[in-house]
Amino acid sequence: MHGGLIVGPLVGAILAWHKGLPILRGLDVTAQGMVLGQAIGRWGNFFNEEAFGRPTDVPWKLYISPGHRPPGVTQYEYFHPTFLYESLWDFAVFLTLVMWLRPRLREHPGALFFCYIGLYSIGRFAIEALRLDSFWLGQFRVPQLASVIGILVAVIGLAWTRRRSTPVPAS
Repeated sequence: MHGGLIVGPLVGAILAWHKGLPILRGLDVTAQGMVLGQAIGRWGNFFNEEAFGRPTDVPWKLYISPGHRPPGVTQYEYFHPTFLYESLWDFAVFLTLVMWLRPRLREHPGALFFCYIGLYSIGRFAIEALRLDSFWLGQFRVPQLASVIGILVAVIGLAWTRRRSTPVPAS
């Protein structure tokens, strides 16, 4: 997912620049659709029995069929439904962007997009700690490293959009 967060907006920004469209406003609009799409799209992991977490006995545990259990945990039947956690987190981020942040950030194009990047990254960092299928770089989970970078990009981007000399009036 992190690759899509990087490449998608980058390509969109390049196309907007080429067409003379407002890049930051476009990113703000795109952020809301992206996070809602992520919330819905994570349900594909449920049907594919993938992107689940470590074994658990919480009441909302997820049964994983034997053929989909990774080596080392085949004796367990129930796992954390991390796809569900991410879906709920993404939906909460969507509601936060649309209902709370969008009205407050209208005069700062791009700020809503950077809020999306930061909020998504915070949730993904936490959820990734439960996952079993992470890629590793040494002793670090690659998605968590990407999330830390996402949080840094969000903080820098928010500072940049908020410090622009003159806020752009909402149209």
